[in-house]
Amino acid sequence: MIAKEDRQRMANDIGVAQASGARLAPACRLAGIDVRTLQRWKAVDGVERGDQRPHAIHPRPAHALSDAEQAQILSIANEPRFAALPPAQIVPILADEGRYIASESSFHRVLRAHQQTTHRGRAKAPTAARVPTTHVATAPGQVWCWDVTWLASHVTGRWFYLYLILDLYSLNRPGNPGDSLV
Repeated sequence: MIAKEDRQRMANDIGVAQASGARLAPACRLAGIDVRTLQRWKAVDGVERGDQRPHAIHPRPAHALSDAEQAQILSIANEPRFAALPPAQIVPILADEGRYIASESSFHRVLRAHQQTTHRGRAKAPTAARVPTTHVATAPGQVWCWDVTWLASHVTGRWFYLYLILDLYSLNRPGNPGDSLV
C-alpha cells in the first residue's frame, strides 16, 4: 500500500518527467510502480483519495461460527475431562461418542481467540536451557575435572570402576604428558 502523500508525489514527479520528454513506462519503472497502477490511480481519483482498502467494511462470512457455537466449543474444551487435552485429542473423543461440534482447526481457532491455547492442563511452558559455563584455570588447583566409568575385566559380568580426577590447569600446560588424554 502506498500512502496518499507518496502517491501524489509520484504522480507529480512522473508528470514532470513526462513534460520534460521522458517516456511514461521508464518513468513509472524508475518510480517503482507499473504504468497500469498510475492509470488506475488517475481513473478512480486514487491520487487524491489515497488507498481506501484499510477503511473497507468486510462482512462476516456466512460459514463463520456463531457466538453460540463458539461458546459451546469453549464450554466443552473447559470441561474437567478435556481441560488438559489439546484439540487433537478432544475432537476424536467426541467423534467416538458420536458428537461433532467443530473441526480440530475450529477448536484451535476459538481457543486461540480466547487465549486458551497455551499449555492446557498440567503442561509447563518450555524453559530456556542454561548456557554451559566455561571454566578457565590460571593456576594449579583451581578447577578439577572428574569422571567415573566402567571397565570390563577378563571375567564375564565383572567390571572395574575407573575414577579419574584431573587438574584442568595441568591439562592445558604445553608439553604435559596428560595432553594425550584431552
